[in-house]
Amino acid sequence: MKLAEAQSTMQKTIEATQRSFNTIRTGRANASLLDKIMVEYYGVDTALKSLANINTPDATTITIQPYDQSSLGSIEKAISMSDVGLTPNNDGSIIRLNIPPLTAERRKEFVKLASKYAEEGRVAIRNIRRDALDTIRKQEKNAEISEDESRDLQDEVQKLTNKYTSKIDDLLGEKEKEITTV
Repeated sequence: MKLAEAQSTMQKTIEATQRSFNTIRTGRANASLLDKIMVEYYGVDTALKSLANINTPDATTITIQPYDQSSLGSIEKAISMSDVGLTPNNDGSIIRLNIPPLTAERRKEFVKLASKYAEEGRVAIRNIRRDALDTIRKQEKNAEISEDESRDLQDEVQKLTNKYTSKIDDLLGEKEKEITTV
């Protein structure tokens, strides 16, 4: 594993962690809350965002306008069965989701969930570091690189790890602030 490859993989981990954070409710309407919802559409699980137009007309409402009206019931069912915790209101042509204000207890739960996602991101970055260091040590053992080069590369990998771990901590701090702000 080359340094650039490790850096690229760590960047993808940051993006994945950010996507996970986006699925956590903050009391404001956000279309990305529905990113993980899969709808059974003609026997195939399909992402909700590819079946409907999702809008946020105001801070407390999400509207879902299906491209195919026959999928309205399936979309409503998928939202009800999901872990989003919102009740869909179907008026026959559009689904509305009202975002209730979060209670203090619910905010604490969401902060814990955000911390869990952040820790998963940190673990993924540490695994990338471990793989990179293993590769470097193998190269040194096989005399492909010198001991000094090996030490320099290992230091670089550690610097990358620290950089990306702190990015996750920054993202977590932002998300916690967003969740706890009333």
